[in-house]
Amino acid sequence: MAKKPTKSSKRGDPPAPVSTGVSPKVIDRLWEVVLNRRAADPAISHSARLLSRGTAKVAQKFGEEAVECIIEAVAGNKQALIAESADVLYHLLVLWVSADLHPSEIWAELERREGVSGIAEKATRRALAIHTATRKIP
Repeated sequence: MAKKPTKSSKRGDPPAPVSTGVSPKVIDRLWEVVLNRRAADPAISHSARLLSRGTAKVAQKFGEEAVECIIEAVAGNKQALIAESADVLYHLLVLWVSADLHPSEIWAELERREGVSGIAEKATRRALAIHTATRKIP
């Protein structure tokens, strides 16, 4: 049975993490499935069909799913947000496979950023962007 988050004694502090017994390793397993579907028949595999369309179409689909996720968050529809969040994660993994990325590359980047202020980390990216061509919106 999952623990319920405890309310913090200080206003503004986040609640304690919830332990559900569900492992984030599910993302690694799903990535393996999507990776293996690259060689599957697009007529019988949704992942294969997406991947066969190329990275631009995969990225477009990811964007569509992200927008749907945002809409449900703004609407306050928790169950739909859960479902759309799962869709976003799935389509992000398809995008990684399409772009020939391995989840360990993203995990390493997250570890690199761990403990670094978001403001400081973003300032570092801005400084790098001055020296490289980027189309990223600040």
